[in-house]
Amino acid sequence: MPQISVDYSADLAGTFDRRGLGLAINRLAEETIDARPGSCKTVFRPSEVLVVGTDGAATDTQVFVEFQIFPGRAPEAKAALAEGVLALLAEYVRPEPGTRLFTAVNITDIDREGYRNATARG
Repeated sequence: MPQISVDYSADLAGTFDRRGLGLAINRLAEETIDARPGSCKTVFRPSEVLVVGTDGAATDTQVFVEFQIFPGRAPEAKAALAEGVLALLAEYVRPEPGTRLFTAVNITDIDREGYRNATARG
């Protein structure tokens, strides 16, 4: 644990190394919130359409990172994680010139009693 989702504008697909960013995010989680090595799971999901405001500019793109973690982390650790992820996004994601990029991070606590997982091998 944690479960990490990275939603990004499909237009950005060719502009950044998703695997490299995922590994960097996982390492950051291990360092800042004491996530166990090998427990971070990061998924990337392209979003076909982003509409910002009422003008819907075609040059707007976004990367939104969401962490779902077990409760108990200090607010300072969560803040450090969020700031670190924003710094990684600035390092890894390079939108085309003239494109406006929005980045955001959200960290939420999972309900331990309601969470279940399983691992299967084929």
